[in-house]
Amino acid sequence: MLPERVISHADFRRHAKRRLPHILFDYVDGGAYDELTLGRNRTDFAQMLLRQRVLCDMSSVRMETRLAGVDVTMPVVLAPVGFAGMLAHRGEVQAARAAQAAGVPFTLSTVGICSAEEVTSAVAAPWMQLYMIRDRSFMRDLLQRTWALGSRQLLFTVDLPAPGARYRDVRSGMSAQQSWRGSLRRALDGFAHPGWLLDVYLRGRPHSFGNLAGAGSDMSSFAAAWDWMRANFDASVCWQDLAFVRQNWPGAILLKGILDVEDARKAVDAGVDGIVVSNHGGRQLDGVRSSIEALPQIADAVDGRLEILMDGGIVSGLDILKALANGASGCLLGRAWAFALAAGGEEGVSRMLRRIRDELRLAMIMTGCNDVRTAGRHLIDRNAPEHAYS
Repeated sequence: MLPERVISHADFRRHAKRRLPHILFDYVDGGAYDELTLGRNRTDFAQMLLRQRVLCDMSSVRMETRLAGVDVTMPVVLAPVGFAGMLAHRGEVQAARAAQAAGVPFTLSTVGICSAEEVTSAVAAPWMQLYMIRDRSFMRDLLQRTWALGSRQLLFTVDLPAPGARYRDVRSGMSAQQSWRGSLRRALDGFAHPGWLLDVYLRGRPHSFGNLAGAGSDMSSFAAAWDWMRANFDASVCWQDLAFVRQNWPGAILLKGILDVEDARKAVDAGVDGIVVSNHGGRQLDGVRSSIEALPQIADAVDGRLEILMDGGIVSGLDILKALANGASGCLLGRAWAFALAAGGEEGVSRMLRRIRDELRLAMIMTGCNDVRTAGRHLIDRNAPEHAYS
């Protein structure tokens, strides 16, 4: 039972850290190299100030909107999180149930533990995320199979042609080469967390990439799964490959991982339906802009010609309002729901989403914003001396 005092993102993170094996906590929590961009994703949000406004008649506040053709109760999507089924038993299904109950979309990772078939047996068809792997015939089958299940929104993640260099994962053994010492260390790590051991390791089987069944995927260990990803992710993927995706996906296509204005313009020219401004949560290339810093210039360059979502460092309703004010129409939550899932399963994710909704509503009231669709840069305090944005 999740304690009532677990409310904020920091609370969920702290509770998840106690419950998860070290290897899994570091996988979710960590970033690439020295984690500078991971830190910037949060510090840049913290340094951005909102304008407090009063006497604005906020008796009516509208948080409902439409994202990628879907009506949502608030501008939030649960982002794809790989290995989520290792954070709680059948974790993707639990999170998808919480999202559906809250009226927001859930996105299933290509490298999720639960398959699209398993998730759609429990809830309405989720949004689907695509990593391009070398076997194009398998990719074709995966896209067509997911479409047949009812999914209509595809997040094509384009900023992971190869797994990032994540030092924490090497130290913990997540991405290290297999050895008997590493296997023993991981086993002891699991036994040191009996709640996780019972919930996930024993109750949560099978521990395999459900969507990649038949593609030769191996989840006999974390290291084996990581080796498979290194060998099969396709570094040759380029703009021309969008034609392959479009041939096999009639629905909405959003490119996830756009951080540069030039790439945003190319996305417009390519005719995709939207983009997700993202640095992969600071997990790929360190030393690049935070997503919130990159967002305003990209929004200006796109100028309404496609839909813009954003992720990276978003842990509160205040963060969401700041992102909307800088040009996003909605936000993806990643670590926020991963830690909530690890801390309390479906109820943890539901509680996190209720807290996000309450924070967003209060932030709107206190800034005089009646409707999320009208949030703009007038909500940002440009006169604060420490404000770094123009």
